[in-house]
Amino acid sequence: MKIDEVDRKILAILAENGRASYADIGKELNLSRVAVRERVNRMEESGIIEKFSVVINSEAVGKKVSAFFEVDCEPAYLVSVAENLANNPNVASCYQMTGPSTLHMHVLVEDFASLEKFINQELYAVEGITRVESQIMLRRFKSRTGLKL
Repeated sequence: MKIDEVDRKILAILAENGRASYADIGKELNLSRVAVRERVNRMEESGIIEKFSVVINSEAVGKKVSAFFEVDCEPAYLVSVAENLANNPNVASCYQMTGPSTLHMHVLVEDFASLEKFINQELYAVEGITRVESQIMLRRFKSRTGLKL
């Protein structure tokens, strides 16, 4: 499905405020509420809009340590390692990257003791991992919550 400039404007508004009403979007773009709803529904059905969600401030709910991992795997274990890690409640995101069967992972935990426990008891216990490299976030300057069009 191709999107036009009106769709792009709707997406920009929703990326900024996912709770914007169809009526408010319509007022801003000089469209009816029904026209906005139809466009949003069409973009959902075609997969352009995957879902509507809430962005939670991890620090505000007690997840004060944010760490990023590069995890190399034996090629035969890549999918099982990725699925195992993706199902871990401490893992915020997990992506397959270019390179020798590499996963990039973002982990959120309460404190450094929890991070150590995650690394030693949960990460290192996964069969098929050959190398782990980590970095701990010191400060966030920007966090992308949606694609800016």
